[in-house]
Amino acid sequence: MIQHMVEKIGGIANYGMISICLFFVVFTCALVWAFRLKGKFLSTMGSLPLEDETEAPAAKGEAHHE
Repeated sequence: MIQHMVEKIGGIANYGMISICLFFVVFTCALVWAFRLKGKFLSTMGSLPLEDETEAPAAKGEAHHE
């Protein structure tokens, strides 16, 4: 039944080509963006979760939730 419905839709092959081209463009842009990142930025972002946070003083009226 689904095959019969798909055969009745005209120009459905165009949607496949459009989706493949769109995927290729987005994937290529992501690769270019990833290769253009600076090494210093990557090392900073990589060590960010491991650094100790300095506690900021609580604003007036705020209580610590610890």
